[in-house]
Amino acid sequence: MMRPLALALAAAAAATTLSACAPLIVGGAMVGGSMMVIDRRTSGAQVEDEGIELKAGNAVRELATLGHVSITSYNRQVLLTGEVPTEDDRQRVERAVRRVENVRSVANELAVAGNSSLSSRSNDLILTSKVKATFVDAKDLQAPAIKVVTERATVYLMGRVTEREATRASDLARSVSGVQRVVRVFEVISEAELANLQKATQPSEPASGNR
Repeated sequence: MMRPLALALAAAAAATTLSACAPLIVGGAMVGGSMMVIDRRTSGAQVEDEGIELKAGNAVRELATLGHVSITSYNRQVLLTGEVPTEDDRQRVERAVRRVENVRSVANELAVAGNSSLSSRSNDLILTSKVKATFVDAKDLQAPAIKVVTERATVYLMGRVTEREATRASDLARSVSGVQRVVRVFEVISEAELANLQKATQPSEPASGNR
């Protein structure tokens, strides 16, 4: 238990060393390896998400907006979380991100408030880990298909999921001690679409026959 906590605190401390102008946390897509198989996005969408986060981060830095802005892209849908000083800053950030190539939609969850503290961000990292662990323990969810982002004890859930999965994941996240609110930023697909996705990711069996 101590090692994950220490890592979480170290990661949160590192976040505070970023530029005071516009510190950014970018939820980069994991491309390659087993994640490519489990992820319900196409390989092209995963690469695009990574590019969106990098380009959006650069666009926000160019605004020189004071604040703490986190950018997460999933299947070209961008989630903005964190804090900015004014409503004008909040709208400027959203407009800049919307102009980034391949962005399909933007969920602007930026708060007009002072930057969150180190202890708050450390707590968010711990809550994210707890929510992910709860998803892994649930046998009726494909945990790697759901992206978890936590800001000021509010948990944001992203991914391509069915309504059944969305409801189950939301209920599980709310059950985690310390979570104050759960916001769904899902792309809801049908059960038939899910079946097709799962079929497409199943390894093909070698053809049998006599030699």
